[in-house]
Amino acid sequence: MLSKGFLPSTLPDDPMLLFEEWFTGARKAKAQPNPDAMSVATATPDGRPSVRVVLCKHLIVDPGYIVFFTNYHSRKGSELDANPHAAAVFHWDAFGRQVRLEGRIVKSPAPESDAYFTSRALDSRIGAWASLQSQPLDSRRTLLKRVAAEAARFGTHVPRPPHWGGYRLWPETVELWIEGPFRVHDRARWTRTVEPQGDGCTAGPWSATRLFP
Repeated sequence: MLSKGFLPSTLPDDPMLLFEEWFTGARKAKAQPNPDAMSVATATPDGRPSVRVVLCKHLIVDPGYIVFFTNYHSRKGSELDANPHAAAVFHWDAFGRQVRLEGRIVKSPAPESDAYFTSRALDSRIGAWASLQSQPLDSRRTLLKRVAAEAARFGTHVPRPPHWGGYRLWPETVELWIEGPFRVHDRARWTRTVEPQGDGCTAGPWSATRLFP
């Protein structure tokens, strides 16, 4: 269960450890619906933003990134291809806590995407083939026909579509926020450099500072 305390007087060197503690606590508690839910914002190269709620499926403290999965042909996928940066926010109002992240995006390695896809319910795996995510749809009937067709095609052995998989968000900025009485909240920001390297990223050390709420 998450405590009602504030951030330590001396901020930790790495915010991901506190983030993991909060995330784990929110997932174990029954007071917060959908604790994995986070809003992810992307933008076109000319700065037009869009935002949607997705589920965080992995939090890797070291070297420090989170993972979500989606259709690579969706609007967010297209925007991330053109501008591989994103922002995300978790808001656990049952505990008065919030985490904000901003950073670079890289696609997950195929084995990571394969493993998660295999763990999904059969109907969800079929839906990943049937849905042309973000594309115009003339009627729900058309979608249901596509679902039925894909179910008949694959049966119970549904491979991961090549257009579906994970993204890793490597934060360059992390903000942790705790609600305080009379809006005297507790807030701190950590920053680091993140550079693409091969199929992943390398990250520098964190630097921390408190912020007025």
